[in-house]
Amino acid sequence: MSDEIVELTASQAAAAVHAGELDPGELFETYRARAAADTLNAYLWVSDRTPAGPPAGEPAATSSPLGGVPLAVKDLFCTEGVPSQAGSRILEGYRPPYSATVVRRLAQAGAPLLGKTNQDEFAMGSSNENSGFGPVRNPWDETRVPGGSSGGSAAAVAAGLAPWAIGTDTGGSVRQPAALCGIVGLKPTYGACSRFGMIAFASSLDQAGPLTRDVTDAALLLRHMVGRDPRDSTSLEFPEPIELPTREDLRGIRLGVPDELVGEGGGVQDGVRRSFEQTLELARGLGATVEPCRLPHAPHALSAYYLIAPAEASANLARFDGVRYGLRVDSGADLVSMYSRTRAAGFGPEVKRRIMLGTYALSSGYYDAYYGTALRVRTKIAEDFRTAFQSFDFVVTPTSPWTAFELGAKLEDPLAMYLNDFCTVPMPLAGIPAISIPSGLSEGLPVGFQLAGPAFSENRLLAAAYALERAIGFDSSPARRRDPGGSTP
Repeated sequence: MSDEIVELTASQAAAAVHAGELDPGELFETYRARAAADTLNAYLWVSDRTPAGPPAGEPAATSSPLGGVPLAVKDLFCTEGVPSQAGSRILEGYRPPYSATVVRRLAQAGAPLLGKTNQDEFAMGSSNENSGFGPVRNPWDETRVPGGSSGGSAAAVAAGLAPWAIGTDTGGSVRQPAALCGIVGLKPTYGACSRFGMIAFASSLDQAGPLTRDVTDAALLLRHMVGRDPRDSTSLEFPEPIELPTREDLRGIRLGVPDELVGEGGGVQDGVRRSFEQTLELARGLGATVEPCRLPHAPHALSAYYLIAPAEASANLARFDGVRYGLRVDSGADLVSMYSRTRAAGFGPEVKRRIMLGTYALSSGYYDAYYGTALRVRTKIAEDFRTAFQSFDFVVTPTSPWTAFELGAKLEDPLAMYLNDFCTVPMPLAGIPAISIPSGLSEGLPVGFQLAGPAFSENRLLAAAYALERAIGFDSSPARRRDPGGSTP
């Protein structure tokens, strides 16, 4: 029976619970046992028991919207009484006294916490090799990375160790690992989901998002994540209910392909390009028009991002000082020595690199030249997207220029690592939503296709992604994931 349960998508499992065909306790225990047997290092903590009944006044799983389908949660979401470490040794063992708003909302909707997933430290990375607790392995090929920073969440869903998960996307950290692991990843509009209780990396970019087996599951999870939160002044009321997609064609949809991100000079891997072009042909067959579009400032997005995000990180991470919580290296000397020794021991190399970069960009005499210029480029990128959306419904690109690379292959070359986010970084800078869906395989490894739309266009984005998903017919069943080498899209 457990194999049959794992074959169900999250929405199918919820429907089975609602119909009385599946016991929510059995559903949770099936996934709890699988998560506890994790060999990918996808989890940092797994629940040790089936959750008790809901608190007084809350619906039972059989009548709750999400049906008791368990949820894997990225380690940087605060979860009351459960380790919440952001993948960093400086927060090792930290158990917050409260839960992040999106985690609490999903629990109230009937998605109990299954476990906390591994990640790049403080969400800084594109491969999940920067975790203070060791790298995550890609379930398609365990010698390769799952992508980052939400690599643990992506790997858990792809391997059938969780029915769905949430992560965060600052420069591509939901979409890129989703692409490399052959699942769906959605970055919502900035402000659509509350950031309260998310351990901050870059506050003007961070956004929570779902990682799921299919587009329907992404819509169902997102439905209960969005909304205004008085504890997050950047959160906004979503203008319309999130709908489950049903669209079967793309008639009337205009897709723009930006040469600046997809052109021959963009470094896109041959197999990724072939998959992208095949998906464009499928879109045409569904009735879409596909034409070139312009995003003139997009090639500068990566440079702007790696000034803005580290600058914000240098301020956000100043709170980790060994005084109030987390690691403390007590040197027996003065307070400044304790600060420096704690941060030296607790932060990994990538976090230190970005703190130093951000601090330098904000320093006197360099602020306007670096940070100020990056903010002006960010404004230009947002303007480029607004102009493009006057002529096109969505902008489409490969999600990642490459498929999953081997563990360790890019650790000594930070720029090569950063280029993994070349196609995903422009969207967070503009604050717009984007989704990655699997478009096929290249040499046995998953490829992602990305669609980006205007702010708060999630319903239209999900509908178009759903139609394409059906046409592509990518097989993401757990059985296939356990033996990916013989699969074809």
